[in-house]
Amino acid sequence: MFRTTDTVLIAVMVAAAAYTYQVKRGAENQLDAINRMKTQIRLEGETIDLLKADWALLSRPGRLQKLVEVYQDQLQLKPVQADQIAKLDDLPMRPPSPPDGGAAVARNGTDAIVTSGVKP
Repeated sequence: MFRTTDTVLIAVMVAAAAYTYQVKRGAENQLDAINRMKTQIRLEGETIDLLKADWALLSRPGRLQKLVEVYQDQLQLKPVQADQIAKLDDLPMRPPSPPDGGAAVARNGTDAIVTSGVKP
């Protein structure tokens, strides 16, 4: 009735069907994971937007001024004067620029560090 080749081919078809089902199920699982991540990202974005709105509401200058006035006795805040921070004479002098136009090589032992006058 059945030959050996028929039996082998039926077994190969069943194995191929099982493998196809397994790959399909894995792809569906990955798609579900992607959808969960997209949902989580969307919720996190909404949370960030809500927190930004809360921050904007809480940091309004008018609100902060009212709080300063209410808690003036406890806080004892005073306006900052420009000379409280630093005077021009307190700042260190700028180092002289290298004669080669800004690119200088500093050597520490065997290490060589290339520096330039441009800040990142």
